[in-house]
Amino acid sequence: MNMKILVTGVAGFIGSHVAARLLAEGSQVTGLDNLNPYYDPNLKRARLAPLLADPGFEFVPLDITARRPMEDLFASHDFDWVIHLAAQAGVRYSVENPHAYVESNVTGFLHILEGCRRGRVCHLLYASSSSVYGGNTKIPFAVGDPVDHPVSLYAATKKANELMAHSYTHLFGIPATGLRFFTVYGPWSRPDMAPYRFAQAIMAGDPIDIYNYGRMQRDFTYVDDIIEALVRVARQPSSSHRLFNIGSSSPVPLLEFVGELEEALGKRARKRYLPLQPGDVVSTYADVEDLCRFTGYRPGTSLREGVQKFAAWFLEYTRPERTQASEPELALAK
Repeated sequence: MNMKILVTGVAGFIGSHVAARLLAEGSQVTGLDNLNPYYDPNLKRARLAPLLADPGFEFVPLDITARRPMEDLFASHDFDWVIHLAAQAGVRYSVENPHAYVESNVTGFLHILEGCRRGRVCHLLYASSSSVYGGNTKIPFAVGDPVDHPVSLYAATKKANELMAHSYTHLFGIPATGLRFFTVYGPWSRPDMAPYRFAQAIMAGDPIDIYNYGRMQRDFTYVDDIIEALVRVARQPSSSHRLFNIGSSSPVPLLEFVGELEEALGKRARKRYLPLQPGDVVSTYADVEDLCRFTGYRPGTSLREGVQKFAAWFLEYTRPERTQASEPELALAK
């Protein structure tokens, strides 16, 4: 492709997968990440290690909230695309740590928009979230549905991102596309997300927390489907601001997901049933017809296949001998 691309949050779950895909296609990738301790930085460094071995990759340890260094980054590079995935993640964490969300997800995003404006970037793609749909009861969730009632601060900041990007497209002609991701899972996933937390507890013999007493369903979407859709959308910038759902469009009950994970790990889970948590929603379900018409692609990895791949990675990543053997590898990313 011979493109110059900035990927923010490159040491994150989706960011590391995106960067690997772009490098494999021949792009030059500048990856930005602050390696913050929201979860184990060693996992982030492990994701970075194979990227650092690629001559087309440049790593920039930088926080998007740092205005002047961000201005310098855009001034010293001529990016064709910006794929903005850096954010303070987590719905429940936002209840207790609101300032982190406004600083990273709002102020940080403003720095991205300003960089794209001054750098005349050809296409900005940014991560939104299915959480913007809040407590909507109409399913499946369509991009045109009202999203004016977020039930968490995290969701509110993602909605703010969509409004900010729309205004910059209108005012300055920045081609910008927001991607509403639905419950992404797969290898290298975050430890604060349910698949990793469940797998960790199951293997340790600890109980897993099942919220809303199990009466929940999620549109679990395998990470490779997310990446394929993202790259296809990236190749087709538009003069108008756009939004797309990216999900499997096949929601499953949470307990069904747990059952698949138990089978893949070869071990039964101990379950602790709890009420719905503040900021959580009961169901998510993506309408992806717009995405399919635009890209010709429909996410299609089955839950069983995706969970088996995740479980195989998890067991390999967490085995003690592997962790000890990988310490020199992790040091490469420090």
